[in-house]
Amino acid sequence: MSNFIVDDKFNNERLDIFLQQVDDKNTRSHIKNKITEGKVSVNGKSVIKAGYKLSSGDEVIFEIAPPKKLEAVAENITLDIVYEDEDIVVINKPQGMVVHPSVGNYTGTLVNALLYKIDNLSGINGVVRPGIVHRLDKDTSGLIVIAKNDKSHVVLSKQIAEKTCKREYVALIDGRLKQSNGVVENYLGRDPKNRLRQTVISSDRGRYAKTLFFVEKYYEGYTLVRFELYTGRTHQIRVHAKELHHPVVGDRLYNGNKCRFNLEGQLLHARKLTLVHPTTGKEMIFEAPLPDYFVKVLSSLKEV
Repeated sequence: MSNFIVDDKFNNERLDIFLQQVDDKNTRSHIKNKITEGKVSVNGKSVIKAGYKLSSGDEVIFEIAPPKKLEAVAENITLDIVYEDEDIVVINKPQGMVVHPSVGNYTGTLVNALLYKIDNLSGINGVVRPGIVHRLDKDTSGLIVIAKNDKSHVVLSKQIAEKTCKREYVALIDGRLKQSNGVVENYLGRDPKNRLRQTVISSDRGRYAKTLFFVEKYYEGYTLVRFELYTGRTHQIRVHAKELHHPVVGDRLYNGNKCRFNLEGQLLHARKLTLVHPTTGKEMIFEAPLPDYFVKVLSSLKEV
């Protein structure tokens, strides 16, 4: 338990921001969760609103344990291993699986499964993300390459940075996309209105993002599109589909809850991965078929 007296510089400040400033061991999101749990009081009264405005002289008492230290433990989880040798592993990740442990997702991740099944993984990204060269969103399925040693990790990361590692996705989007092909190019950053989302922002604050798209098939009310990543920003394809005014079907974060299909997540699949093997120097191409739930939706639609 700790207590603080609010000084003049924090007059009219939010409670969660104040606590983050005086206790740098905790993240703001962790602090907000504890406030809503009733772990914080102001002048002897429990306050459960993170946005509560403080006044000079207020006494804030809180009992907030530091967030759980992240660590990855081996778990016997089934994996669809597309390819494996001494340097790399290529996995067809299922929808619903988080790639590595994070706050709120300590177990059941791809990393937990890898630690059980793979003897060696690169250590460049530390104990929480061993072997992870690039990521896929939780509800995006498909191909992801894993590095089994540091040398492979460095080589693969360089390929991604230099655009020689090619990643191709396929998605079903709402509506009829008028352009048969094109490019979406802008700058992305965290949405100030919703911290879970990314959005288009100015070049001085965002990260450059570029996606190529090609229509594969038209259906009544929908379009099947191939997306090719030039850059690999968080939620990039999902944000760019929304920018085209045709968000990905089933994407609750960027397309709301209106969806006529019974889906667990967005219809976005990393279908093809092209890379140069870090040791042999040979080009390797991997492909993963669409998941059954994706095929089922397509088969229910009428081609036009």
